[in-house]
Amino acid sequence: MRVLVTGHKGYIGSVMVPLLIDAGHEVVGLDTGLYEACSFGDRRHQVAGVRLDIRNVEPHHLEGFEAVVHLAALSNDPLGDLNAQLTYDINHLASVRLARAAREAGVERFLFASSCSLYGASGTGTPLTEDAPFNPVTPYGESKILVEQDVTQLATPEFSPVFFRNATAYGVSPHLRVDIMVNNLVGYAVTTGQVLIKSDGSPWRPLVHVEDICRAFLATLEADRVRTHNQAFNVGITEENFRVREVAEMVEAVTGCQASFAEGASADARDYRVDFGRIQQVLPEFQPRWTVQKGVEELYEAYRRYDLTPDEFLGGRYVRLNEIKRLQSEGRLDDELRWTGVNDG
Repeated sequence: MRVLVTGHKGYIGSVMVPLLIDAGHEVVGLDTGLYEACSFGDRRHQVAGVRLDIRNVEPHHLEGFEAVVHLAALSNDPLGDLNAQLTYDINHLASVRLARAAREAGVERFLFASSCSLYGASGTGTPLTEDAPFNPVTPYGESKILVEQDVTQLATPEFSPVFFRNATAYGVSPHLRVDIMVNNLVGYAVTTGQVLIKSDGSPWRPLVHVEDICRAFLATLEADRVRTHNQAFNVGITEENFRVREVAEMVEAVTGCQASFAEGASADARDYRVDFGRIQQVLPEFQPRWTVQKGVEELYEAYRRYDLTPDEFLGGRYVRLNEIKRLQSEGRLDDELRWTGVNDG
C-alpha cells in the first residue's frame, strides 16, 4: 500500500515509518519540520518526504496514495495553552481540510491520531469505552473531538476514516519527547537523582507504548476496511491503567531514586481510566507487546546509554514547548508557527 504519513518526523511518526516500511508498505512523509532538532539515539530511517505545513495541503499533494496516516498536530496541553486558537486552527480545521482533500484525491483510508484526552475529567473510576461521554479539560482534547465529529461526516463507501484514541504514549523514539508522563518521570530520575511527581499522584492514566500505537495503525491498514470503517478505537491495554503514583513507584524500583512531590503539587483535573476491549474484539491481530514496567526499563537504559543531560531534559529540545519557543526567539517561527525564511520551509 502507498501511504502518506503526516508528522513523520515527530515522536510517533519516526517510529511509525520504519514499522510500515518493514511491513512492506511504500511510505512518503509530510512534515513542516518543527522538531527536526529533537533527534535522539542512533535509530534512523530514511524516507521520502515533503516539507509542508498541513494547513497548506491541497488535493494534488495526496494523489496516488491509498491511505493517509494523520499524526501531525500541536501535540500536547502546554502548546495548546500557549495559543488555544492555534490548536483549533491546526489540530481541528487543518485536519478536517486534510481529510476533505484526501477524499477528493481518491484516498481510500484516513487514519487519524485522536487521543484519550477527549475523556478528560471522567468523574468515575469505571473504565471508559468509546461510547463514554466526552469531558475534555484542554484545547488539545477539544480539538480531537471536533475532528472526529467533522470527519465522520465525510465517510463514504469509497472514503473510510478511522479514529485512534491513543492512551498516553511513552517509550523511546528517534525524535524523543520528555514532556509526557512516563518519559518525564524516568528523565527526572536519570538527570536529577529523584522521581518528581507533579500532581498529588492520585489521577488515573491509561498508558501505551509508542510502538504499540503504531502496531494498531498497521493492523488497521492491513484489515478489511469494512471492519473498521468510520469507527473510533481506544488504543492501549485495559490492564495498563495506572495512578501516577503507581508509575512513580515503578520508576523508583528501576532507577533506585526516591520519589518526591513537586512544590505545590495538587490534584490534576485530567483523571480517567479507559477500556480497550473494542480494538481487541474488532482487530485481534493487534497484539500490544509492551508494559509500562518494560517501558520504564527501556527508557532508563536509553537515557543512560545516550547520556541524557540535565540541560537537555529540563530545558532542551525534547520538550515540545521549549523547542517552539527557541525557534520563535531565533526569529525562525512567527506567532502562527509558520516558518519565516525561505530556507526553513
